[in-house]
Amino acid sequence: MSSRFSLVVLVPLCAAFLIACAAKPEMRSSCATESDAAWKELSLAKAKGFGGTVSYTKALSLLTAARTMQVAENFDSCYNNAKDAREYIRNSYKGQ
Repeated sequence: MSSRFSLVVLVPLCAAFLIACAAKPEMRSSCATESDAAWKELSLAKAKGFGGTVSYTKALSLLTAARTMQVAENFDSCYNNAKDAREYIRNSYKGQ
C-alpha cells in the first residue's frame, strides 16, 4: 500500500517538474532580453536627467527585483518585472 501511495504522489510531482523545466529555456531568453533592454533604457533616462523622477525610482526597484528573479531562475517574474520597469521608464520621459 505504501509503494502505491508513493507512486500516486511521485508521478504527478515529476510531471509538474518536467513541465516547469520545459518552459524555462524560452522564458530565460525573454527575461534576459527584456531585462537588458530595460537596463539600457534606464541608463539613458538617467543620462537625460530623468533620474530623480518617481517613475525612474519605481523602474529601478522593479529591475532590481527582476535581476533577483533571474538569479533565482524565476524567469516569468523576471520578464514581468522588466516589462513593467520599461513602462515606468517611458512614463519618466513624460514627467510622470
